[in-house]
Amino acid sequence: MNNNTKVETTEYDAIVVGTGISGGWAAKELCEKGLKTLVLERGRMVQHVKDYPTANLDPWDLPNAGRPTQEDIKRQEKQHRTGYVTRKERSHFFVDDIDHPYNEEKRFDWIRGYHVGGRSLMWGRQSYRLSDIDFTANKRDGIAVDWPIRYKDISPWYDYVEEYIGVSGENLGLKQLPDGKLLKPMELNCVEDHLKDSISENYEDRLLTIGRVAHITEGTKPGMGRVNCQYRNRCMRGCPFGAYFSSNSSTLPAAEATGNMTMRPNSIVHEVMYDDVTKKATGVRVIDAETNETFEFKAKVIFLCASAIASTYILMNSKSERFPDGLGNDSGELGHNVMDHHFKAGAYAKFDGFKDKYYSGRRPNGIYIPRFRNIGGDTDQKEFLRGYGYQGGASREDWSDSVKELGYGKELKEAILKPGGWTMGLMGFGETLPYHENKMTLDYDKKDKWGLPTVTFDAEFKENELKMRKDMIAQAMQMLEKAGFKDISPMDSIGAPGLGIHEMGTARMGRDPKTSVLNEYNQVHNVKNVYVTDGAAMTSAGCQNPSLTYMALTARAADHAASEFKKGNL
Repeated sequence: MNNNTKVETTEYDAIVVGTGISGGWAAKELCEKGLKTLVLERGRMVQHVKDYPTANLDPWDLPNAGRPTQEDIKRQEKQHRTGYVTRKERSHFFVDDIDHPYNEEKRFDWIRGYHVGGRSLMWGRQSYRLSDIDFTANKRDGIAVDWPIRYKDISPWYDYVEEYIGVSGENLGLKQLPDGKLLKPMELNCVEDHLKDSISENYEDRLLTIGRVAHITEGTKPGMGRVNCQYRNRCMRGCPFGAYFSSNSSTLPAAEATGNMTMRPNSIVHEVMYDDVTKKATGVRVIDAETNETFEFKAKVIFLCASAIASTYILMNSKSERFPDGLGNDSGELGHNVMDHHFKAGAYAKFDGFKDKYYSGRRPNGIYIPRFRNIGGDTDQKEFLRGYGYQGGASREDWSDSVKELGYGKELKEAILKPGGWTMGLMGFGETLPYHENKMTLDYDKKDKWGLPTVTFDAEFKENELKMRKDMIAQAMQMLEKAGFKDISPMDSIGAPGLGIHEMGTARMGRDPKTSVLNEYNQVHNVKNVYVTDGAAMTSAGCQNPSLTYMALTARAADHAASEFKKGNL
């Protein structure tokens, strides 16, 4: 502690670090259970509706029709690797790489949003449960460590979360994709329906459905006037209708309504304080992002929900005599086992029919083909472990592609009024194995503008992922061919870890403190009043989008923490 550190006299029952998918849920649950809770966010305040400046702008309202300038790209060079986050209608929700640098032994695309609500404002909203096929995978394959929980442990929490946030979709009775508490599904268009029918006719091991997506399609849900999805597909700008789930429209207002939440934005948590005598954490150290002042905040319970990399960063930077290598790092696994889904492998094609058909609205969702590899019996593969699912969809080509050839006059008018042909894309999202050597470390020589160490990534996709991708491409092309699609082209752009924006695994759950960081309730094994409930906790990745699992784990952990707190155990 430096001499100018301000020690807050108020002692809170709980501190929650981060306000995204996990942090919002931790705040809501702890506050509703009566704990006086300080919520710390390193970024600026974003208020629902008020701070969505581009939510209602049309393309012609944006400079350069929304395209970033070269100067913009310089400031968001790594964020720009996705190809879509730096557009003008959404770039303000993603970090400036110059102000927030990191280092790469191997390429890693760390896509971040530092503000109240975090990436819950910009997430893809696909919401799928993990199954026991996922929770038993490591044990079955003899890889990494076993999950300390099974589907039955988290199932009621999936129920609880889905009913609260609103997830639309179709229950299918699949063992690899458990059914949920779902609102009515969005509709497939005619070409997607055609592909669905073809897959059903030609395969017994797979099917096509609409994506399960965290959008309200009927009724209302708790929060700031949350109503039905308006089919605008401007979700990454912030939704003024609260139609999709975000912390800002849902969980944070619920926490605030209790009177138990104190919110403090612009608060960079960089260390958890530990007491060698009580063997507990006592609070956190914070730098004010605007003034550079330093603070200490005290609490009995601490929830790290800052995202997989950021929460582990805080643990790694929290060093003491008891934990010289980072808080809770007795196993040496802290920072290891970095995972992300590999994707952008599949196929796209054209379809000749349905020229008289179109669709209304801009559906903020696509199709989903659940995993059909390595789930037992004839589905098991010799070439690779685990599996993948497909996302994608069909649409009619944009007329603008051909306008350059047409010039002006009658032909241009006709081209604008007449949509192009149908195209269909199938893009696989595949599981990445938890490799110990895929890791993040802290560089204390390269510091950021607040004098804090920077993150260095050393992670890559390996042979299992590369072999899986071949199958992802081959099966996508085969399904399209059997359905009569034309001009079928393979898609394969592996990019680098991070690009899927599903970073996971850096403080994994496990049964043994010697091989894992967290126990079955997301508690740090040997510091029981510290919980980590974001992507850091994941023991394996599954192939499903993981945010729903983070929410369920957070609600479950908060219930456990509140119970233990009231018993005086924390």
